[in-house]
Amino acid sequence: MYTTESQNEHLEDKNTPSSTTPQILKDSSISEHEETKETVLSQTEETKPQMEKKCSCPPQGKLNKLITNGVAFFMVWCAAWSFSGSEVLPGGNLFGLLIIFYSAIIGGKILELIRIPSVPHLPPLLGMLLAGFTVRNVPFLSNYIRVNNMWSSTLRNTALTIILIQAGLGLDPQALKHLKRVCFRLAIGPCLMEACSTAVISHFLMNFPWQWGFLLGFVLGAVSPAVVVPSMLLLQEGGYGIKKGIPTLLIAASSLDDIIAITGFNTCLSIVFSSGSILNNVLASFRDILIGALAGAVLGIFVQYFPSGDQTKLPAKRAFLILSMCVTAVLGSHHIGLHAAGGLCTLALSFVAGINWSTEKVRVQRIIKTTWCIFQPLLFGLVGSEVSVASLKSNAIGICVATMSLALLIRISFTFVLMCFAGFSFKEKIFIALSWMPKATVQAVLGPLALETARISAPHLESYSKDVMTVAFLAILITAPNGALIIGILGPKVLTRHDPNKINVELTKLELH
Repeated sequence: MYTTESQNEHLEDKNTPSSTTPQILKDSSISEHEETKETVLSQTEETKPQMEKKCSCPPQGKLNKLITNGVAFFMVWCAAWSFSGSEVLPGGNLFGLLIIFYSAIIGGKILELIRIPSVPHLPPLLGMLLAGFTVRNVPFLSNYIRVNNMWSSTLRNTALTIILIQAGLGLDPQALKHLKRVCFRLAIGPCLMEACSTAVISHFLMNFPWQWGFLLGFVLGAVSPAVVVPSMLLLQEGGYGIKKGIPTLLIAASSLDDIIAITGFNTCLSIVFSSGSILNNVLASFRDILIGALAGAVLGIFVQYFPSGDQTKLPAKRAFLILSMCVTAVLGSHHIGLHAAGGLCTLALSFVAGINWSTEKVRVQRIIKTTWCIFQPLLFGLVGSEVSVASLKSNAIGICVATMSLALLIRISFTFVLMCFAGFSFKEKIFIALSWMPKATVQAVLGPLALETARISAPHLESYSKDVMTVAFLAILITAPNGALIIGILGPKVLTRHDPNKINVELTKLELH
């Protein structure tokens, strides 16, 4: 009896694990099912707020950004109205500037959105120029959008100052030393040749006096770093032409080319609008150049050491000093009659100041570039708004295009000849010659400057200055997009490609301007 009971108990003990195992498995499966259910619920709970955000009553994302920017723009207008009153109403100067500024920004953004397969991007400045031209020539808008000539001239001169600061800071002494004679040959030769050829062609085709012909020549003689520099940087990143330093050569020479053109223009401008003899005017121009260069060198040495390196926010302070000194030099030189001194002072100041800044120079350039992003839409929008279709003569456009095209052909041919003794192949010489044609920023500043000077001091010369303005506008409209397309399409096909990591290329610190 005892034995049977003990055996039964023993059997029960043996069967216990087998009976509990399914229960444990069942419990574990239930817990896993509950966990998965919880995770699914948690995921659905997480997605619910996202769905609610998309359909939420206060809008989010792009719609919120659009409304915020619209309200900000309206508040800027309200603040300006509270200070100036009628100036921000239709017909006022601030109203005209705001419309031109935002129209130029929209025009530049629209051109950036245009994407054509296997075709390089067009420069946004072309959209800004066309936006200003549209605002001026639409009948309804042109009646209410007006900008005072003094306001327009001051803003354009300020834009010129920023261009010169970027050119001075962008001159890399190491790159100039490395490229030596080729860089100076490319910067000086084509500019002077185009200026002289334009003077001759405009004298016979447009009936320009010789001094006006040379003034127009220096307006057209400058190449645009705003088109050349980004295009060359793209080729440089891809490794095209880097073994012989072609992108670096064109980037460095573009700033020097602008310096030569601006200096020649200021000299011709003082000759055209003065009553003395040509010899006295040339000597006065050299006097202005000497004064500007010396003043710029002294101020540049000052900015090298003040503020000192132990101060905080050093790049911002240096950028502020350079901007304030250079704007004062350019605008002040016009008030005291030293027209050519301000530009040379700006170039010398920014170049000398940046010599000992090493890595800090790049940070200053970024701040100056931010300032240029504000003045660029104003500059090209105002230039576009100066051209009126109604005031153009019937044959003016054809003669202006013919003058510009013939001078450009001479420039391209002369550039090809200058590069014949620099160690480049036939295809590379063709590429360099064609890459040296885009025009934009300097033409946008210098073209209207002659018109403003004529309106103030010599109204009887306004017809010549309007023709200069028209040629400058057409030069930007024709050469800027075509130059960008030629560089982007021809470069990869003509230049030899090398691995950028295996070739040590001396890069300049040039910024876009």
